[in-house]
Amino acid sequence: MNKIVFKEFLSENVARIVVDAPEIAKSRKPGHFVIIKIGKKGERIPLTIADADEKAGTITLIVQKVGVTSAKLIALNVGDEITDLSGPLGKATDIKKIGTILCAGGGVGVAPLFPIVQGFKLAGNRVITVLAARNKDLIILEDEMKKYSDELIIMTDDGSSGKKGLVTAGMEEVIQREKVDEAIVIGPAIMMKYGALTTKKYDIPTQASLNTIMVDGTGMCGACRVTVGGETKFVCIDGPEFDAHKVDFDQMMKRLGAYRQEEVEAYENYLNS
Repeated sequence: MNKIVFKEFLSENVARIVVDAPEIAKSRKPGHFVIIKIGKKGERIPLTIADADEKAGTITLIVQKVGVTSAKLIALNVGDEITDLSGPLGKATDIKKIGTILCAGGGVGVAPLFPIVQGFKLAGNRVITVLAARNKDLIILEDEMKKYSDELIIMTDDGSSGKKGLVTAGMEEVIQREKVDEAIVIGPAIMMKYGALTTKKYDIPTQASLNTIMVDGTGMCGACRVTVGGETKFVCIDGPEFDAHKVDFDQMMKRLGAYRQEEVEAYENYLNS
């Protein structure tokens, strides 16, 4: 089991949890994720490794309360243990010196974006980051992003922080004023779809980190399958990052909603138990 050594809330339903996991901390790279389970009969869910401290032997997870397992995880306190934690899984982000990188994150998608921003900056790139949320209370990791971004743009739906508008408006503002060599989009599927459509207009190579349903994390169950460039891919072993211009986001969103009713019922039962 892996012990929680630090916990804090970044917003009402989002928590930063630091977990003792020395072997994972040692080998983790940007883009990697873990699969966690709470309780012997709990479900398995994927969480991106938002940060790691190899010296301390810890990894950082950013968790949004959206269902039973995430609610159980957020309810744990310092000193409690996570039943199962497997990783690092997935393919690491291909980080190298390219030039100017546009990184766009929406909602809790900012968490997996952070190590990528950090990695590209440390590799010598100019990094421009656009963070978006419905309002200022839902913007997370702003200070951390500032540290590794040459420029940070905040977009909120209601204008309560930064500029009023969607993430695509912030992306287009950057694209229209300077040359962007590559873009990364991470967030809700609908946000990634329109982020990819935005960069496609300008022929900017774009990667998206997909957040599909996932069970085993080894390519055996097939729950995370997506269509990329007309071919079936498995997010857990082929990704989680893919050419955003080739991802069938409409199909992905349909699959994400396949168990929505069951998820709602399970969460209601959890709250009433």
